[in-house]
Amino acid sequence: MSSDEHRLVHEDFHLARVDLSVRVDQESYLAEEARLQTELKRIQQAFLHTGERGLIVFEGWDAAGKGGTIRRMAAAMDPRGFKVWPIGAPSPFEQRHHYLHRFWSRLPAAGEIVIFDRSWYGRVLVERVEGYAERADWQRAYGEIRAFERMLLDDGVRIVKLFLHISPHEQKKRFVQRLRDPLKRWKLSYEDLRNREKWPHYAAAVEEMIRRTSTARAPWTALSSEQKKAGRLKALTTIVETLSDGVDLAPRPLDLDLLAQAQERLGIDPREIVGT
Repeated sequence: MSSDEHRLVHEDFHLARVDLSVRVDQESYLAEEARLQTELKRIQQAFLHTGERGLIVFEGWDAAGKGGTIRRMAAAMDPRGFKVWPIGAPSPFEQRHHYLHRFWSRLPAAGEIVIFDRSWYGRVLVERVEGYAERADWQRAYGEIRAFERMLLDDGVRIVKLFLHISPHEQKKRFVQRLRDPLKRWKLSYEDLRNREKWPHYAAAVEEMIRRTSTARAPWTALSSEQKKAGRLKALTTIVETLSDGVDLAPRPLDLDLLAQAQERLGIDPREIVGT
């Protein structure tokens, strides 16, 4: 693999350059969402046949819409080949190991697509900002993460990394909406409110994360989720494009032996299946 494919590609990244004005109308949204969900079904069927593996990392501000986007994707997928791992604080057992240890057993197997709702990037985000990791540890983590992802890429894993960006004003609106809705109050935590006070520190951490870990083969896509619909479409489009690149998505040909068994056991005319 050439070193050029592992070069950094967003070394001058700034969150201020993410266009938060992107909008989509309801009719266009519904049509495009349906199309993308159909493509996801085709991708999963192809992966189950070829053994391809997909790994999707979701990072973003609290209330940026990660969960809603993941739900739209999950609605299209067969759970037998699709997993979502919500990542929180490491357990006492996990804290005794290298921080990447707890992600190994959750990586996709052949034919699987796996989502990490937050990820190993916590080392250079929350652990950095909140002081859970020493400066030397989180500084070293950029190289460790690049090496980790390079190993996965060289082993054939397809990686999608998404950061969902919103403004502080929009985040406040969504926090208030959660407080008002009894069915959504569980989503808002003390940590969400406390983290908001450290917005500039988290923004600096996000920008350095993207600058130092966005490579040609595993780039970050920082997208606007100021309007949830537009954010979902951008996220799903990026996932579909990355996972389908170079993959034959045509349905598998009919197994003639299976057709013969169906004819025998179900008493059907094969022409009912394949036509005359």
